[in-house]
Amino acid sequence: MARLHKLSNGVRVICDPIDGFETLALSVVIGRGSRWETKARAGWAHLLEHMVFKGAGGRSARDIVDVIESAGGHINAATGYERTSFQVRALKGGLALGMDVIADLIRRPTLNAGDLDREKAVIGQEIAEAQDTPDDFVFDLAQIAAFGDTAMGRPILGTTSSIGVADPVTLEAFRAQVYGLDRLVISAAGAVDEDELLALAERAFGGAVAASAVSPPEAGAFVGGARTKSARLEQANLVFMLPTCGASDLDYYAFRLFAEVLGGGMSSRLFQEVREKQGLAYAIDAFVESYTDVGVLGIFAGCAAGDAEKAARVSAEQVLALASAPREDELSRAKAQLKGGIFMARESALSRAEQSAGQTLLFDRLIPPSELSERIDAITVADLKRVGERALSSGLSARAVLGPGAAGPAAGAFERMIGA
Repeated sequence: MARLHKLSNGVRVICDPIDGFETLALSVVIGRGSRWETKARAGWAHLLEHMVFKGAGGRSARDIVDVIESAGGHINAATGYERTSFQVRALKGGLALGMDVIADLIRRPTLNAGDLDREKAVIGQEIAEAQDTPDDFVFDLAQIAAFGDTAMGRPILGTTSSIGVADPVTLEAFRAQVYGLDRLVISAAGAVDEDELLALAERAFGGAVAASAVSPPEAGAFVGGARTKSARLEQANLVFMLPTCGASDLDYYAFRLFAEVLGGGMSSRLFQEVREKQGLAYAIDAFVESYTDVGVLGIFAGCAAGDAEKAARVSAEQVLALASAPREDELSRAKAQLKGGIFMARESALSRAEQSAGQTLLFDRLIPPSELSERIDAITVADLKRVGERALSSGLSARAVLGPGAAGPAAGAFERMIGA
């Protein structure tokens, strides 16, 4: 059973031992990311995540990787709008090494000027690659359409110009603010011992002091709009979004189930209508993305340019129909699918560690699986109808279309249907 502890300086520690496991996962999550950037510093959180791997705690970039992989482990990191996560997967007995390396990355990076120049070039290639990947780039366009010229609307990678102005001194000052102890959670799952974990956490992070006060990010606000871009592609890539709620909102699971019914699998409304009945798209699905204070209900479709406008209309029709008359049978299926996804993920030590860290950052407590199941089971068709109406009530939507010019009218078609 997972247990939450707190060090004397406020750092929270979660231990989740799993019987029979011969491996463990250690995730150190900082509850800040690119939402804490200014426009001039867009992409710095992601740049910093890259840079700490160039050298830390006396280890070179090669040493950091070698020391983990030589012990049979793997190391990784990820930057999001609201979190930065450092992760080590290791064999049983590898907790001390993983903690030592991650603590160095977070607290003692080298931030060498030469490494910084080279990494800016590497990230420049990553930005170019993302723009050359249609089903990635269209989501960047959709994010801009949804949240406008704010930190939430800007790509996490930033731009070559915004990361280009970083230097070791300013990046170190940024690190001291973003990697603050007040938002740091250490979470370990699998073959872990609680006493060992707490002792290692105290040694690695217990002596650290909080950085100076950090200004909160601006409130998230869904503004809506359209972003279309013509490109010489075989397919049109479409993303449509509606405003929902933050991850701590009481309607969070109702929106998750709404998305599951709408486009969560092969028996979903979108898959059956858009793909199976009308043959308008090969790829079609729906999703919910929730941040602390705001969220989106989204639809993604990949289709022929000539079918894009009709696919947009049919997608909007399915949203409206579901918000008007959800059915008990599809809600029951959605509950089973959502619970299945949650509990299957718990069979992965890393997923459990990350899930526990996320719950702690949001609620300052762990939510037992039984409570999650009860919350999902409590949702009714009336709740689905209500959250559907909530998503539609503002009349706002975000539309992104990337592909041949003939697909462009899809953005207006979706907007007209939703606003009708």
